[in-house]
Amino acid sequence: MEPFEAAARLGSFTRAADELSVTQSAISQRVRKLEALLDTALFVRGHRTITLTPEGRELLIGVRAALQHMTAATRALRQRDDRPRVRLGADTSMAQLWLTPRLAPALADSPPLMLDLLASDTESELLTAEIALLHGAGDWPGFTATRLFADAVFPVCTQEFLSHTPLGTPEDLLTAPLIDLDYTHWNWMNWGIWLTEAGLDPTRATTLMRTNSYMAQLDAARAGLGVALAWEGQLTEDLTTGRLVRPIDHAVTTPFGYYLILRDTAEPAARHLAQNLLRAET
Repeated sequence: MEPFEAAARLGSFTRAADELSVTQSAISQRVRKLEALLDTALFVRGHRTITLTPEGRELLIGVRAALQHMTAATRALRQRDDRPRVRLGADTSMAQLWLTPRLAPALADSPPLMLDLLASDTESELLTAEIALLHGAGDWPGFTATRLFADAVFPVCTQEFLSHTPLGTPEDLLTAPLIDLDYTHWNWMNWGIWLTEAGLDPTRATTLMRTNSYMAQLDAARAGLGVALAWEGQLTEDLTTGRLVRPIDHAVTTPFGYYLILRDTAEPAARHLAQNLLRAET
């Protein structure tokens, strides 16, 4: 493709031959073989001139893109990055609410590294990483787990929402529009579990909407649509700034929690980053 691209760009087989340090006949032959392969004329040949056909112009666009990709890939191979690569996994809520504020100082205190961040709510995916932030009971074979915070789950909403839907006790939640979380993970809490643990009948509650995304649930609460459930260790900024408030003091706790887990065979760079993240937590 290179002879074709050069001839098209320079408008001459002769100038293309000079650029590529081959003969003019070699360029002409290569182009003719390409035309025969495609069964399409790529140039209109005149007296010492060549002009691209419409098919030739279309091919040139693709060839140039391909050559640019090849050039970029070649440059990347030549400029090898000797920094260690660390794969860090986190479920989507931890990636946004807990990890992001702590990542800059943790990386600043680490030796140079290339971070490969995986955000997913699929545990099997996260367990492919050297470091992961996971919700569970703390037992992942092949990993050392350090608990970041225990489950303390409580309702949240906006102050504006409270102005037209007063809430003072857990019982008041039965008449409030609730934003629920799909029960897709066996150890995550939803309104049915929370109300039951609070000694209430969840069948008496009113569900406004249900989502399979914890972040979407929080966003709906931030928009004033209703009351959502939140994990205490994740909402420091929202509660401090008043973006969300706790309408009642009651919280439900479970045996589970959020953990930072480190693969037992992790390389030194991953171990150093994990230690820095744990320091950032304390």
